[in-house]
Amino acid sequence: MDLALYHPETGYYARAAQRSGRAGDFFTSVDVGPVFGELLEVQFAEMADIVATHNPEHVELDLVEAGAGNGRLSADILRAARRRDPSFYERIRLHLVEASAAARSRQPDVLEAMAGRLVSSSAELPSSFEGILFANELLDALPVHQVVMRRDGLREIYVEGSSGSLRAIEGPPSTPELAAYLDRLGVTLETGWRGEINLRAAAWIQSAARRLTRGFIVVIDYGHEARELYSVTHAGGTLTTFARHTMAGPERPADAPAWLEDAGEQDITAHVDFTGVRLAGEAAGLTTIGFLDQTYFLMGLGAAAIDAGDLKRRLALKTLLMPGGLGSTHKVMIFGKGVGTPALAGCSFRVRVT
Repeated sequence: MDLALYHPETGYYARAAQRSGRAGDFFTSVDVGPVFGELLEVQFAEMADIVATHNPEHVELDLVEAGAGNGRLSADILRAARRRDPSFYERIRLHLVEASAAARSRQPDVLEAMAGRLVSSSAELPSSFEGILFANELLDALPVHQVVMRRDGLREIYVEGSSGSLRAIEGPPSTPELAAYLDRLGVTLETGWRGEINLRAAAWIQSAARRLTRGFIVVIDYGHEARELYSVTHAGGTLTTFARHTMAGPERPADAPAWLEDAGEQDITAHVDFTGVRLAGEAAGLTTIGFLDQTYFLMGLGAAAIDAGDLKRRLALKTLLMPGGLGSTHKVMIFGKGVGTPALAGCSFRVRVT
């Protein structure tokens, strides 16, 4: 998964500046239009004011987007801030974190006149920052371990063969941390169940927590809490591919899964274990402030006030909020550090996870 997605020469994400959208392989909330960024700006402006109350002498605010791609979402947020809250806009120090060099090269053009707000563009998180870190559909694309429970215990799925003739095989777990991860969650896999364990996601949130001196972390992605993710509902695992807006899930024979085909030419993704992310974040000193469906988060930010007379914006908003679509499949997890437990606008409508 790491090689297929991120190899600098042949990786799926490394070779292109943008993979989503009508001409790509899948849609994200960013592809719906600028409304998503406009609503996020409302939340980030409020968060910026909260950070300022805890450190009045620090005027500037670091806004860090992880998995930023070519910077489209940050550009939407900056445009909204420049129009709605110029004082917030002037405080922003933008940091774009993106593994793909091709995508990073496009960021100044996407930001256009707002490129002056861009302080850093890198494959790594800033070593230290105060403000807001957000990641939209990043954790689902981090490489995972796939495991399967057999009568004699936990086994891991490996890949063997050469290009064009790859197959999946079972072997002993590569690290005892896989079993330890499930133990920490209180998860017991039944015989025959498969699942994905994202050690990278846990490491990422802990690294982010160490680098954040004060502020918020907002993670938006599709996934479940552990009790749902590691259950009979997902007993076949969630490792999935997307190509030309067609999804191929885990229904294929175990030794010839869809994710082995066309390595480097399609997206590979797995649902996020939000319980594991929460526990890792809290162990690193973060406070969990909210966890809710994207629908309710955006409603709290004023989605209902979007001009209903603008058909394009109304349709975009419907896509973002629709139950069964982005609205309920995507969850929002909010952490704080050094800011207490404020009542945020994004959590004001209803805190519910479906």
